Amino acid sequence: MNLDSIHNVYFIGIGGIGMSALARYFHANGKRVSGYDKTPSDITEALIDLGISVHFEDTVANLEDYLLNSNNTLVVYTPAVPKDHKELAYFNNSGYRVLKRSQVLGLITENTFCLAVAGTHGKTTTTSILGHIMNVCDVPVTAFLGGISENYNSNLILNGTEVSVVEADEFDRSFLTLSPNIACITSMDADHLDIYGDASELEKSFHDFAHKLKEGGTLFVKNGLPISGLTYGIENVSDYSVQNIKIENGAYIFDVKTPKTILENLEFNLPGRHNLSNALIALAMAVEYGCPHQQIVKALASYKGVKRRFSYHIKQDDLVYIDDYAHHPEEINAVHQAVREMYPGKQVLAIFQPHLFSRTRDFAEDFAESLSQFDEVMLLDIYPARELPIEGVTASWLLEKMTNAHKQLISKSDLINKVKASQADVILTIGAGDIGEQVKHIKQALNHEN
Repeated sequence: MNLDSIHNVYFIGIGGIGMSALARYFHANGKRVSGYDKTPSDITEALIDLGISVHFEDTVANLEDYLLNSNNTLVVYTPAVPKDHKELAYFNNSGYRVLKRSQVLGLITENTFCLAVAGTHGKTTTTSILGHIMNVCDVPVTAFLGGISENYNSNLILNGTEVSVVEADEFDRSFLTLSPNIACITSMDADHLDIYGDASELEKSFHDFAHKLKEGGTLFVKNGLPISGLTYGIENVSDYSVQNIKIENGAYIFDVKTPKTILENLEFNLPGRHNLSNALIALAMAVEYGCPHQQIVKALASYKGVKRRFSYHIKQDDLVYIDDYAHHPEEINAVHQAVREMYPGKQVLAIFQPHLFSRTRDFAEDFAESLSQFDEVMLLDIYPARELPIEGVTASWLLEKMTNAHKQLISKSDLINKVKASQADVILTIGAGDIGEQVKHIKQALNHEN
């Protein structure tokens, strides 16, 4: 399919983080872009401010006249859209070209030099570090991010169209539409078992992804994963490794050993060994692409992070408030490691909203173990996202499994009062549901209290 012949692009689910990045991309490339989403959000507001038309009622009557030409219109939808969606049914039944978001990304990567980041954790942060490095090195790059970059206040970095940087998402096996030149796999922990059934099927899909590289392509894998490629790791024997780690003023200072040289005294400002690992693989991919070492070092030092990935909202001597998207036990462990490394001896409160009934059921013991490490835990009800409830799988069922003495189930309406009553020095909100919408209220209440 030739994207040049397309004049109009219509998005069903335009408010999604990955969908809105594509919408911005087509808008920047002179296409007429519009879309539907279920509810207004900061993302849809930002799109409307760009001049992109968005409506919130699922009815064909809302479609602009120019969309009625099926020859020059592309319709993009997200797998999260229900099967009985009226607009989607109309387009499917009326001869339009209707593609999933991942298929459209696949088309874009086919025609560009593509760097793809795969893995069950770390994709968004790694992609945004890599996009930032490439941009600082003035590569003609488009980077599609699964989060809002703090450096660009956007989920799209646009400096040209010859090179693409993308997240290779294993959900729904959508990463198998990509054709990367350089790719990495950061992790292969069991997840999305509602799609895959069991962990071995998930692992198989990563092997399939490894075979999607263009001829002569390069694959990086985190040291220890059961797939062959160039390895990377922290303080171990890998092709690329971080050595001599120090913490100075809340930042990591370290050396990187590459196959050809040693880069000394690099600086990176995101806490947590998992983020240091993300920085390392972004550096390795940029080196492989051919970016100059000096520019890479400069870019790493100026990288500010992604919203909702260990985002500081209050950072004072007596009170710290951090918000993070962690929604898998391994991600919660990574957040815990980062907090304990940066704030040894401090009392830490974690407020967690589980995401999906199936994920809560599949990893209940691991969630209980990872959450029990904090000094105090508050648990919100499970955020259903695309799922219906599963009998017996509730937040109180998860709470019972936790060994923490200071644990409680709370409602959103009670959240502010409970947080204000806590004596914790470090407060965390964690989860991938709508807990992110509570952040500004918590911040306001804590600032007022202080």
